[in-house]
Formats: sequence, C-alpha cells, structure tokens
Amino acid sequence: MNGKDKIYLNIKVQPRARKPGLEKVSSREYKIRVSAPPSKGEANREVVKALASHFGLPPSRVKIVRGQKSKSKLVLLDVENSI
Repeated sequence: MNGKDKIYLNIKVQPRARKPGLEKVSSREYKIRVSAPPSKGEANREVVKALASHFGLPPSRVKIVRGQKSKSKLVLLDVENSI
C-alpha cells in the first residue's frame, strides 16, 4: 500500500429507522439505518459514526463527499495508516 489509501463507498440511508443497523449490499455499497431524523444533519452524523465504528476508524477519517441532503451518498474513508 502506498500510504494514501482512500476507499469510496456508495451508501443508502434510511433515517428514522426503528432498528438502526448497517448492511453490506456489495463490496462498495452499504445500506445504513439510523434512528435520527434527516433534519439539521443529524442523520449524516449518525452515518459517519456508524461507518467509523464499523471500519475501526476515527470519525474524522469518514467524509460524506456527495449527497449531504440525499438518501444516496458517496462516502470517503481515509484508511491511511489505520490498518
């Protein structure tokens, strides 16, 4: 690895879910259920926390690149020196 490892994931978000969880759809696609509503970025914060926890990264290494106001998001994981 070259020390500049970045992984892009396609994420489908279901806000206000009764049962939060994370489901792998394919190698680069996940479905995430969060209990937070989509207003004021609350659901986005939960998405970042869930992905950071799942991949063993600090939340600062997870960034929503596209889709801040959409259920479909493109997320960047910066795994440089994390593995």
